[in-house]
Amino acid sequence: MSFTTLGLSEPILKAIAKTGYTKPTPIQEKAIPLILQRKDVLAAAQTGTGKTAGFTLPMLENLEMSRAKSSGQKKPHIRALILTPTRELAAQVGENVATYSEFLPYKSAIVFGGVSINRQIGTIRRGVDILIATPGRLLDLISQKIVDLTKVEILVLDEADRMLDMGFINDIKKIIKIVPKNRQTLLFSATFSKEIKALASGFQINPSLVEVAAQNTTSERVKQVVHPVDKVKKRALLCKLIKDSKWNQVLVFTRTKHGANKLSKYLEEQGISSTAIHGNKSQNARTKALANFKAKEVQVLVATDIAARGLDIDMLPHVVNFELPNVPEDYVHRIGRTGRAGRAGEAVSLVCIDEKDFLRNIERLTSQKIKKVVIEGFEVDPNIKAEPINMGGRGNRNQPKKSNSKRRDNNSNRTSKPRNRSRSRAY
Repeated sequence: MSFTTLGLSEPILKAIAKTGYTKPTPIQEKAIPLILQRKDVLAAAQTGTGKTAGFTLPMLENLEMSRAKSSGQKKPHIRALILTPTRELAAQVGENVATYSEFLPYKSAIVFGGVSINRQIGTIRRGVDILIATPGRLLDLISQKIVDLTKVEILVLDEADRMLDMGFINDIKKIIKIVPKNRQTLLFSATFSKEIKALASGFQINPSLVEVAAQNTTSERVKQVVHPVDKVKKRALLCKLIKDSKWNQVLVFTRTKHGANKLSKYLEEQGISSTAIHGNKSQNARTKALANFKAKEVQVLVATDIAARGLDIDMLPHVVNFELPNVPEDYVHRIGRTGRAGRAGEAVSLVCIDEKDFLRNIERLTSQKIKKVVIEGFEVDPNIKAEPINMGGRGNRNQPKKSNSKRRDNNSNRTSKPRNRSRSRAY
């Protein structure tokens, strides 16, 4: 199947051709026809499956088909609203919308916290057809009567499961009360959890279900390997792997912000260009770090799990788990950053004795044994005993992280509890 058979118009097909893509991914192949029929869609798709284009392309087509209704307007008004949990994901979705609407007369805008609200206000006042937003900043703009959602035709919730995990449920409900009832609603999530189904039942009408991969599976295109190593030798082993293998673009995951900073500094000292990205970094610093990494001006990007959510890096060849996550599902999300769009990728995990339970849980979740390869000179000392792991304040090392409506995130200085709003607050 090709994009030309999906019912998309010439301007959109022209934009797709410009990107070099010729065949839709499974999620696009299944979701696009349903969305073009104006149906509500509840889709389960992991990161890296092409889900963003899966709703962006038909959304643009539907807007184009109904453009005549709003042709008499003096300036654009918000006809499509896309909600995302994080700033980074909002930026990535915004890039997709801009790319695929290149040959259409639509204006889009991205709003999130951590940056000046005044510029965003100016953009919206000039007129916007498509708004991509994080919930907190959007509610700030609504409270100031800057944003009018009364003419929204299409509502998209991207990574809805993450929004629930991050405590945005009340914000989402407030926003849904504002948008028109006779709208099309698209909900994309990594899983069809009970919470997601309950959320969907509250604001979708007979949604069509789309699922493209079994829950918690890892891509067959990603080569996975574990290197057993003592904790004190991890940094040296990482340097050896990068230098010996001549890796020029590596995403490295650590468990904590402090750990990300320390590792990035160490790599720089060893002559490997590196930068860290986490919640304590300003939005401008995070944007710059990601841009430099994408442009291959920086060899290694060291990130925490939350900071890496929403990162979309084309042709990323290598992901390294410098430290395994205590939540096995996070391992699946981490290695899903590579092996995208039909390309091969490699996921390397440096595992010490302290992390044996984490590795066991990951293998149980993914129903596979990951190949173990000991690197010469980095053999494990059998006399070292396992010690409790510092989880950065996140609880017992063997306890799975629980969803918490009051859990804070680097993209949100808010909890689900109402608070006085401030223009400068980041979400």
